[in-house]
Amino acid sequence: MKKLLLIQSTPYDSFRNPIKKKKLYFVGLGLPLLAALTPEDWDVQIILETIEDIPFDTDADIIAVGSMGHAIIRSIDIAKEFKKRGKTVILGGYMASLMPEEAQRYCDSVVIGDAEEVWEKVIRDFESGLLKKCYKEELDSLSTPLPRFDLIVNKNIGDFLPVQAGRGCPNSCSFCSVYCLYKNKYLKRDISEVIRDITQVKELGFHKFLLLDDNIISERAYLIELCREIKKLNMQWASQCSIKIGEDRELLEIVADSGCIALSFGLESISAESLKYLNKSWAHPSDYSAMINNIQEAGIDVSTEMVVGADGDTLQSIKETAAFIEENKIVIPRFYILTPIPGTKYFEILQEENRIYKTDIYSYNGSEAVHIPKNMTLQELTDAYWELYDKVFSMKSIFNRIILRKDFLKRMDRYTFYLMVNLYYRYQIKRRITPNII
Repeated sequence: MKKLLLIQSTPYDSFRNPIKKKKLYFVGLGLPLLAALTPEDWDVQIILETIEDIPFDTDADIIAVGSMGHAIIRSIDIAKEFKKRGKTVILGGYMASLMPEEAQRYCDSVVIGDAEEVWEKVIRDFESGLLKKCYKEELDSLSTPLPRFDLIVNKNIGDFLPVQAGRGCPNSCSFCSVYCLYKNKYLKRDISEVIRDITQVKELGFHKFLLLDDNIISERAYLIELCREIKKLNMQWASQCSIKIGEDRELLEIVADSGCIALSFGLESISAESLKYLNKSWAHPSDYSAMINNIQEAGIDVSTEMVVGADGDTLQSIKETAAFIEENKIVIPRFYILTPIPGTKYFEILQEENRIYKTDIYSYNGSEAVHIPKNMTLQELTDAYWELYDKVFSMKSIFNRIILRKDFLKRMDRYTFYLMVNLYYRYQIKRRITPNII
């Protein structure tokens, strides 16, 4: 049998060392799906580099490397090493899809966007010696086979697995890679197929799952029906969506009743001016606290992701962000310096304004300013970013956000987990390593 090696690369830290961990709590869905899409006459192996070493001396016929965010830099280095060894290398994922011409410099082929309609063609073209430089075919509907979780369940991963409901988002945020690839298209899977996948997760011995969807509240009726089916399985789950779910108490009750224990929100900024600049003016920071309170009152924990460095941000607003996080008792907050990623609308805007200071995209890491901010210097932005992290992950803030909660004793197991995550993030921040999802 021919062999396929699928690699999920790990990001580099600030010192360009691959980030390694003993356990990977959040595992991606992309590689188990690719394995399921691979013809049965191929032998498939998955390597999760965060917790495993890459077997560079493998006898695999094809090396396929995927990554999220800034891990693309590591993916390219992996591709270059395998190319030196005479291997056929394929790159894919969001970042490779945003910069396919750049990615082609380091591999034999690039899969742009979704792989469902092209992956078997990639494999068969390789077999016949006709591998193309790139493959791209947009989906009109979304249906996937059962992921090959059998290839990862014996690894040191967390106590939940990913299941996908939909892809794409109706919003048009200028910095967002999802918008760049899907252009407001939102594709959802049949509920019976989603439940099929969740059932597989349960049969594998897991009692939790991560529901993957770029904005699960895009279609309210769909989410309600899905939640009613999920409830029958008696499992716990987490997902991400728009903060606007906090305006819908009825929906929150249905979501929580189905087993949802946590939701992650891309709040981006507490500055309305910054959100307008990022083409996200539909979000209103003045309403954030009330919506977060409604979500928490429903029994759902809140995680957030925010960026600093947009044109509405000031040194003062960044300091106020720390207070916002503590006051709203956000259990797992993450921050990034707003970075102009090639292929996004935000990159085009800054390029037109001649505000990109660092043009070497391979130096981008999300924790160092690379564009010229409006209200501060580059160094002030970088310093303010780390000061924000230091403040939010001080022992005082961690204690106030995690321990001093009226429901701490009621949900001690969950908050103990969040406490350990926060302490690990603090450990990384002290070493000036940007925390990643663990």
